[in-house]
Amino acid sequence: MTTGSTPGPGTSPATNESFSPDTKAAKPAATAGKPVAYPAIWQGFLGSLFMFAGSIGIGWIANGSPMIRHPIVIALRTEGWGVTISAVLLTVGAMLLVRSWLRLGQRMGSWEGNSLKPIVAAIGAWSLPLLFAVPVYSRDVYAYIGQGRLMMEGQNPYDVGISTLSNWFSLGADPAWAEARTPYGPYFLWMAHAVVGITGAQPDVSVLLFRLLAAGGVLLCVLYVPKLAELHGINGARALWIAVANPLFLISFVASAHNDALMVGLAVAGTYFAATKRPILGILLVTASIGIKPATVLLLPFIGLMWAGAGASWPRKFGIWAATAGISFAVLAVSGLPYGLGMGWAWAITDPTPGFTGYSPSGFLGQQIEFLGNALGLPGNAMADILRAAMKWGAVGLVLLLMFRGDHSHVVRRMALAFAAMVLLSPIIQPWYILWFVPFLAVTGIRDDWQMRCLYVGVTFFVVFGAQDQLSVWSFVEVSVDLSSLAFAIALLFAFYLVFLDIHTRRLLVQGKISRWVGQTDRRLLHRPPNLR
Repeated sequence: MTTGSTPGPGTSPATNESFSPDTKAAKPAATAGKPVAYPAIWQGFLGSLFMFAGSIGIGWIANGSPMIRHPIVIALRTEGWGVTISAVLLTVGAMLLVRSWLRLGQRMGSWEGNSLKPIVAAIGAWSLPLLFAVPVYSRDVYAYIGQGRLMMEGQNPYDVGISTLSNWFSLGADPAWAEARTPYGPYFLWMAHAVVGITGAQPDVSVLLFRLLAAGGVLLCVLYVPKLAELHGINGARALWIAVANPLFLISFVASAHNDALMVGLAVAGTYFAATKRPILGILLVTASIGIKPATVLLLPFIGLMWAGAGASWPRKFGIWAATAGISFAVLAVSGLPYGLGMGWAWAITDPTPGFTGYSPSGFLGQQIEFLGNALGLPGNAMADILRAAMKWGAVGLVLLLMFRGDHSHVVRRMALAFAAMVLLSPIIQPWYILWFVPFLAVTGIRDDWQMRCLYVGVTFFVVFGAQDQLSVWSFVEVSVDLSSLAFAIALLFAFYLVFLDIHTRRLLVQGKISRWVGQTDRRLLHRPPNLR
């Protein structure tokens, strides 16, 4: 078996089966073609259609868009009933996607037979309406247009923000981007330059082109997640369902058009080639990923370990690490020469965005420490800052530990855990950041116990959060209810239904009795001590 592809403990086909209280055994008639999966696919397609319809009235449309003058758009965005219906459709559609994803996993049963085809069909069906929706859950895509305009005008996005552009606000970007330097790599800036050059900064066509670029990243994940999973003895269809079919992935990377989709897709592809003894191609693909967004620079040491091979001496490892970094940074340095970009992307690593998000572990704990410190007459703010800094440096320590310790056959798992540590211990976590590492966890094995339950909770939390957090409503529109509160209430009620009332999905989060359809052999599998660490 090739270097980096040796299955780790617990990744044999027997222990990787999804027999659990959460999934019934597949019916024999459905195993070959998985027709039982299609009701969930159609339900998810309906949810995406709802989101498409809701986005017209509540999504982010640039003030300079000609769409804004269409009679239907005017009615949905200027009348109280229009924005209210749109908010309801968007929220219900997003939660239908959550339920469809959960039910699709249940309907796949034991994941035997031709399981990959329905998962790919679901990804395609659920993505199609989102591909043409008005941007929802985020409007960063409009900042991409602004950065493309900077490039077209000969300005360096690493030095100036988009506020230097005339009429920048009419193109839909969040004011937070006004003075912000770009955190993206040179390759993405090339792409932004090309998009604006093609469209003339027309917002709607530009959004579509950026979506197509993001869809390229989704396609790379569809192609390489199953392959990388099979190298580790993990069912490729199940890994694809976890990593790509999940609603947070599709909403963030298709509807929101985040360039993280390309970053992740290239990183997954690069990891696959590195794990199959094609290290140079792997390094170049991961370098391309860094050139989209520098977060994946963290993967390079682990790509180097795959190149070094099992049983490599420490001098060889250090030599390979130097070669890996040398190749990657040399390519990026040359890539910075066009347009005079240089190595400006490095600031995103060395000078991260200040502040914190209240739901990140360090952000939440810091708030509690600050409150307690202030109550005791201590400098609570300083104490919170120390805690957040300690957690951030703790993540660095975990990355170093995972670089230097661990079985070679688990190098991709170690890489996934290192990536997860850097994200989860950071003071700022955007909803789509968890999608950076979930594919790597999926391809190395996520058990059908507390591990999957954590993923269910995380995905649902961020879908619920986004449903009420990013609603575009003009200030002059009169509505009888607060739309953010309405969307949050609907999403919360739907989540309550999924957890406690839905006879199918409630088994996923509430441990129940083992199904009578599970045989004695499978019961032994259920009660076998977990060995995927």
